[in-house]
Amino acid sequence: MLNHVVVMKFKPEVSEADVAELERMLDQLPNRIMEIKMFEFGRDRLRSDRSHDFALVALFTNLAALERYRSHPEHRPVAEKIAGMCDSVVTVDFEGADSSSTEAGPPEWDRDPFERLKRL
Repeated sequence: MLNHVVVMKFKPEVSEADVAELERMLDQLPNRIMEIKMFEFGRDRLRSDRSHDFALVALFTNLAALERYRSHPEHRPVAEKIAGMCDSVVTVDFEGADSSSTEAGPPEWDRDPFERLKRL
């Protein structure tokens, strides 16, 4: 799976109404763009000196799905709004570990409590 992370630093003149409109627009994307497998966004809570103002994280099956998302007609107005609101936009796209590929086995509560005895 491909993780798409976007971190934004708003221009000083960006209003609460601007941010609320961005949130409304972002909230609609997963229902309109099938390539999105998971989508979360939100405002920074810490507000430290090195914090940015807003972030989003999206999950895609592969790079081709991310590229279709980036060029999707529903995504373009959102990208333009972000560009107009921000002094800085930082992105990173990385291959994440697929939880189904872990080798840890089933969780403890899913294991047969007598499994060890059956092997004796």
